Amino acid sequence: MAAFFAGFVDAIVGGGGLIQTPVALILMPHYAVSTIIGSLKIPAFSGTSFAAYNYLKQVRLHGRLLLLMAVVAFGAAFMGSQLLTRVHSDFMKPLLLVVLSGIAIYTFTKKDFGQHQVKSLSVYRYYTLAFLLSLSIGFYDGFIGPGTGSFLVLGFVSVLGFDFLHASAHAKMVNLATNFGSICLFVWKGKIIWAIALPMAACNALGGWLGSKLAIKKGNGFIRVFFLIVVLGTLLRFAYDLFKSRL
Repeated sequence: MAAFFAGFVDAIVGGGGLIQTPVALILMPHYAVSTIIGSLKIPAFSGTSFAAYNYLKQVRLHGRLLLLMAVVAFGAAFMGSQLLTRVHSDFMKPLLLVVLSGIAIYTFTKKDFGQHQVKSLSVYRYYTLAFLLSLSIGFYDGFIGPGTGSFLVLGFVSVLGFDFLHASAHAKMVNLATNFGSICLFVWKGKIIWAIALPMAACNALGGWLGSKLAIKKGNGFIRVFFLIVVLGTLLRFAYDLFKSRL
């Protein structure tokens, strides 16, 4: 159930990992965090693939930009996953709490956020920002993951000037690269529990297919609402984890 709903939400605006990751951590407390996150990369890749296919049929994509971002994101995610197998990731939560608070405030106050495309960047600046965006978010996805889809959508909208529909479509393609980079590392390290990963992959794929269909049909306004819900849910989850650990 968590994998299906994660795929559905992730296809619309990203952030599916915020649903299935905490469920997996609760249900499999005796496994290492790297093993759990490694196993969840399989359903994440499956759901994102179906969603990306639907977007690919309906939305025109920037091929050259995607190629650059996918290659960079793949390498960054591979390195992030390598780091995850070596260190603990709890120190990220206070930083993410601040970042997500800023995202929520900005999106609530800027009513036209993501409603139209704005292209006022030079070619050099455009590709430089795209490189930095895919490098930083790709590394984050490989390292811990939850919220990556939302961060990619936010980056495409606020940094590169996309509207929400085109941002969601491009984010799915880059997210495929980050997931694949992590999968390569986790398969190499033997960190994937296939008996859990494969059934979740089927459910996530079904949710991704239905979610992307709904997003394409409803358009930018609908996606913006889902984006706010996911960001606020992410904020509450991280805040709860952070303050609970301090008690």
